[in-house]
Amino acid sequence: VQLQASGGGLVQAGGSLRLSCVVSGDTLSTMNVAWFRQAPGKEREFVAVMRWGRAPYYSTTSMKGRFTISKDNTKNTLYLQMNNLEPEDTAVYYCAAGSTTTIASYLSTLDKYDYWGQGTEVTVSS
Repeated sequence: VQLQASGGGLVQAGGSLRLSCVVSGDTLSTMNVAWFRQAPGKEREFVAVMRWGRAPYYSTTSMKGRFTISKDNTKNTLYLQMNNLEPEDTAVYYCAAGSTTTIASYLSTLDKYDYWGQGTEVTVSS
């Protein structure tokens, strides 16, 4: 399974970006697919996950309400719509995929994912 993330870039605070992650080698519709991010000098943190057959689950942080995760099974592509971006959102954003069956909150940890994309960099200027 391979994941290819794209869509990052430089944006001013208050702006929007949409990240994409194309999955190949498996069917997106039968996997848990998620976004994580890693800011400079910080650990990688969970953003949101599209769960197989269930509603999406979001991080309970300031990202909630500003970020929306979605997917297009026909294109085998995962998306992250990011609105009202803040300088604190500056990070490398990674998509990940896995097939672990567990409760939503447990899907926020890195070990639940078997496959990772290379990351796409998002920089938000103030």
